[in-house]
Amino acid sequence: MPRPTAAQFAYGTCTVILSTLAMLLLSQTSSGPGVAVIAVASLALGLLVAVTVPRPGTTRTVTAVPASSRAADRRPVRAARVSAAAGEAARDRAA
Repeated sequence: MPRPTAAQFAYGTCTVILSTLAMLLLSQTSSGPGVAVIAVASLALGLLVAVTVPRPGTTRTVTAVPASSRAADRRPVRAARVSAAAGEAARDRAA
């Protein structure tokens, strides 16, 4: 299992501290179970943030496609006209 980077530690720690303070201030709870629930929720949120921080060296490269080659792929297609007699002949052959 790869070791966490310094950025993962920093983002996770900041998330735990700030989310705990924000939830405690917004909920104005002072009971033990309320504080415990907020602490567990903050730790889970901090873990989620730390895990989702991109690792160095795992960046994706995007290759640009020239606009002229994309336009060449989109040629208009001519609509074929089918007469009613041709449709009836096709139905007769299928039957």
